[in-house]
Amino acid sequence: MRPLPHFHHPPDRHNLLQRAVRLEWFTIGYLLTVIAAMYVVTGSSQAMRTAWVEDMLSLVPPLAFLIATPIARRRPNVEFPFGYHRATSVAFFAGALALFSMGAILLVESIHKLLAREHPTIGMFEIFGYDIWLGWAMLAVLTYSCVPVALGRLKLPLARALHDHVLHVDANMNKADWLTAVGAGVGVIGVGLGYWWVDATAAAIIAGDITWDGYRNLRQVMADLLDETPKLVDGSARDSLPERVRTYLRSLPWVEDADVRMRDGGHAFTGEAFVIPRDTRDLVPRLRAAAEGARALDWRMLDLTIMPVDSLSTPTDGNAL
Repeated sequence: MRPLPHFHHPPDRHNLLQRAVRLEWFTIGYLLTVIAAMYVVTGSSQAMRTAWVEDMLSLVPPLAFLIATPIARRRPNVEFPFGYHRATSVAFFAGALALFSMGAILLVESIHKLLAREHPTIGMFEIFGYDIWLGWAMLAVLTYSCVPVALGRLKLPLARALHDHVLHVDANMNKADWLTAVGAGVGVIGVGLGYWWVDATAAAIIAGDITWDGYRNLRQVMADLLDETPKLVDGSARDSLPERVRTYLRSLPWVEDADVRMRDGGHAFTGEAFVIPRDTRDLVPRLRAAAEGARALDWRMLDLTIMPVDSLSTPTDGNAL
């Protein structure tokens, strides 16, 4: 079986990839400090506990990126002729499933505590002979946990430039971390003011946000695995590459009409093109040159198979030559 060509990032994208890898390692190191600090001060606050779990779940996308990226760059072989690009989709799926499952569990738990009218307490701790309300330490840690907002802003342009779905999910989660911190902070302050229900309500809102993120990402990764029409990494619109390839093929003097179908394998695009030739002279060299020209349009265009047909009707009509 003939494998696909080996995928390589061009030099400028490779430099961006190395930068993304460094950012992800920094993110993991930073999140570990946040998780440790939050564990120490969580106490009996459900909102703090939910925020702590959310921070642990925030480790999933950067870990998935760091694990899947080198796997996706492996050379295709006889056993895996299409390469390992789907490793990013598998990692994306694992992260989304973890988000959705844990968010749903926390949401049910928070609602149960609210209905059971559980009254959380935030005690005191002693430092240098002074008694200090633990809530101040909680708020300080929550403020410290907002740093990923800046990391998310750094990752978003990298995710777009590298066409990396996992990195984009991670960037969005980082950008939204301040919402979790604010929600948990409101819960802590509510308990301090004597409004016991604020803590569980804040926890339910945070858990609902986690669940929604998980659902949205699951829906996107399932569409990717089902070879949905390629879209931008943020899912806001269709990617322009299929149309650019179609326009290029139609511009060739020996082509009367053309159409394409493509799939997004994670980083690289593969697909098929169907052309109606004006004449069939030197057809094989022309097809080869057209495929090379299409691949030159975009660094993500890994492989394109071009088939001459006498009609652009669907293959079930039996019109392909």
